Amino acid sequence: MNALSLIVPLVFLSLGMAAAWAVQRKTGNSGWVDMAWSALTGLAAIIGLALSGKLATGPGMLAAVILALWAGRLAIHIGGRSRLAGEDPRYAALIEEWGDKAPQQLFKFLQIQAAVSFILALSVLAPTTATDTLTHFHFTALAIAVIAVLGEALSDRQLSDFRRENKGFKGICDVGLWRWSRHPNYFFEWLYWCAWPVMALSTGSPLVIAASLLAPALMYYLLVHVSGIPPLEKHMLASRGERFRQYQMRVNAFFPGPPRPLNFKETAK
Repeated sequence: MNALSLIVPLVFLSLGMAAAWAVQRKTGNSGWVDMAWSALTGLAAIIGLALSGKLATGPGMLAAVILALWAGRLAIHIGGRSRLAGEDPRYAALIEEWGDKAPQQLFKFLQIQAAVSFILALSVLAPTTATDTLTHFHFTALAIAVIAVLGEALSDRQLSDFRRENKGFKGICDVGLWRWSRHPNYFFEWLYWCAWPVMALSTGSPLVIAASLLAPALMYYLLVHVSGIPPLEKHMLASRGERFRQYQMRVNAFFPGPPRPLNFKETAK
């Protein structure tokens, strides 16, 4: 990596998220923010690869394909959802909490997201710029990424189908992958970022491996403890009540596993 391959993606992400803020202020729909974040994160990493001179190498080309697959699929899905569903309840809660300071606070929040994207891009650049040779680690990483993208796409499709078939009914989606995890889409999103540490094993460098581990560690923390599960489940408990509480008792929050049966004492609480 060189300085240009780091500075340009960072500036690109900051300006891109500033533009996403302007779109949110104009439309009142925060869903477009997440669509922009997905596309910008993938593009920033690819720009970094190009500026590092490694895009034409086997690892660089493979990384670009993996990034485009993830970013394109996620951005298209979130864009379609935002167009139909309107405001994201997580952002709506934050904006309400911020009150009159919402515009300034949202701008700061999105710049923090730009910083998160930069860390993710760094975790991609570290293993792909440290070697020019494809190894079995690269193809294992590709397999993990494909499984993760397909798993997240299937989770999103099952949730969309459930909502369409139960329009107007505030039920709990517990079909397919949602019977095994309350947030299978988040799990597969995290799994995708686990591909990069596997790729980093090809370098044999402890520093590169440590840098690549930043992505899954950061995504796990954000999804499970900060901006993913906590605000979404708070919203679900407020809107679904006891039905969602029982769903919480039966189904793992993140890592997929067999659903647990409820006993009489738990359902009577």
